[in-house]
Amino acid sequence: MINNNVKRLWERGSPALNGWLSIASPFTAEIMSAQGYDAVTIDIQHGFVGYETAATMLQAMRASGVTPMVRVPWLSPGDIMKALDAGAYGIICPMVNNAEEARQLVSCVRYPPLGSRSFGPTRVTFSAGQDYGQHADNEILCFAMIETAEAVKNIDEIVATPGLDGIYIGPADLTLGMTGRKYRTGFDRDEPEIVDCIRHIIERAHAAGIRAGLHNGTPEYAAKAVEWGFDLVTVSNDVQLLRGAAAASVSRFRQLTGQQSEKEIPAQKGGY
Repeated sequence: MINNNVKRLWERGSPALNGWLSIASPFTAEIMSAQGYDAVTIDIQHGFVGYETAATMLQAMRASGVTPMVRVPWLSPGDIMKALDAGAYGIICPMVNNAEEARQLVSCVRYPPLGSRSFGPTRVTFSAGQDYGQHADNEILCFAMIETAEAVKNIDEIVATPGLDGIYIGPADLTLGMTGRKYRTGFDRDEPEIVDCIRHIIERAHAAGIRAGLHNGTPEYAAKAVEWGFDLVTVSNDVQLLRGAAAASVSRFRQLTGQQSEKEIPAQKGGY
C-alpha cells in the first residue's frame, strides 16, 4: 500500500498543510493538488460536492501524490465507508460530541477486529495498492471534529478513543457553540475565550497522544497555529482563493486604468 505522506511528515516532526475543496470539479481538484499541499480535503458536508463527483476528484488528485482526504456529511457509516472505498486516505467527521460518537466514527473507519468497516475497496485497491486491506488501518487517518460546547465538555473522553488519530477544530461552529451569536462567525478567532478554548483542546489531544488540526482563513493564522503545536493546518478553500485572486486582479486593473466598475458608477437620474 502507498504510504500516507501526512503520517510520514508527523514522524519527522513536521506539520502538514492541508488544502480544501468545496467546488465540485475534478479540474479544480487537479489544480489544487498540484500546488504543494501535503494533503487536500474534499468537503462533502458544506461543499457543492456529491459522492460521484468526489470520486472523480479523488482520481484527478492521484497524479500529484498529495494525501487525499474527505470531510463526510455526518457520522454516517455508508458515507464514511464509501469515501474510503473511493480512495480517501483520511476522514474528517463533523459534530462528534461524545465518546460514543467517537467510537462509532472509529468503527466505521477501521476493519474488524478494530472496527466494523465492511470490506469492498472498489477503487482504492487500484489507487493505493492491491495490499490495501492488510495495511489500511495503519495508514488511514481518522479525525473527529470538535465544534460544540458538548464536545469541549467531553474532550478528554473523545481524545481517549482507541483508533482515533486526531481531532479537527472547526473554529466557526466552535465559536457559535461556545458563545452563540456573541461574536462574528468565521475563522481566525482572536477572542481570548475562544483562543483559550482552542489551545485547551489541542493540549488535551496531545496529552492523549493524538494529533490536532485547525481550519484557518489565512496563512498568517495557520503559522500561529503551528506555533501553538497544531499538527495539521488548513488554509482557506478553493472558493475563497478563487474569489480573492479574482477580486485582486480586477482591483489592480481598475487601479491601473482609473476605470470604475459598473457597480461603482452612480446611477443616472432619469433614462431607462
